[in-house]
Amino acid sequence: MSKLYLMCAVLNRTRLPEVLSVFRQHRLDRTFIMLAHGTATSEVLSTFGLENAEKAVALTLTTDAVWDAVKKDLERKVRIDIPGTGIAFLVPVSSIGGKRELAFFTEDLDFIQDREESELKGTSQELLITIGNRGYSEQIMDAAREAGATGGTVIHANGTGQKRAEKFFGISLSSERELILIVSSAAKKNPIMQNIMKKAGMETDAKAIVFSLPVTDTAGLRLAEPDEPAPEPDASPADKASD
Repeated sequence: MSKLYLMCAVLNRTRLPEVLSVFRQHRLDRTFIMLAHGTATSEVLSTFGLENAEKAVALTLTTDAVWDAVKKDLERKVRIDIPGTGIAFLVPVSSIGGKRELAFFTEDLDFIQDREESELKGTSQELLITIGNRGYSEQIMDAAREAGATGGTVIHANGTGQKRAEKFFGISLSSERELILIVSSAAKKNPIMQNIMKKAGMETDAKAIVFSLPVTDTAGLRLAEPDEPAPEPDASPADKASD
């Protein structure tokens, strides 16, 4: 049985049609596309014969078995391994909220849900990715905050696979979507996902789908236990001198 992964491709914007063509050939037609800008200097762009640093980011769910075939085609047809073209990588998926949502992403993949194999053990934080209709990010965040989330980041995207959505959900999804990224403690993950599904899920105008990825470590994020007191600020040198 294959495991489920989030595949992320970051590439030169002009190569996006070729990459999406490879995805479609492998029946990965539930893709979310974002526009971005690279940070390479003009000297680097000139060295690699590139005209600009305009990038595109494509996200889709896949299995390790499908990835092996996609990787070969990205290297053979798109030449993604040539410097300046792009990069693709995998991140393991911990869980997906809802059986219909899981089926929506995995219908054409050799994947059967197995709790023991689909969840990574030993991670104390999770990255929750919610995909919803554009303009409903506040509704999604309100539902997340009710269950203990402290904040999130909204990214605009365009999605594919609308016809497939009608089959699974009986509705038509907008191609204009928003991704809401929330880092949560593993203990709060399920309540947050469940409340998002309840208050902003496919039965609402937000039409949100949520899944989670394991986070192995964080910096700048303090997740205190409910009964744990807030840390005292460090004393200044003057205060210590007066003791």
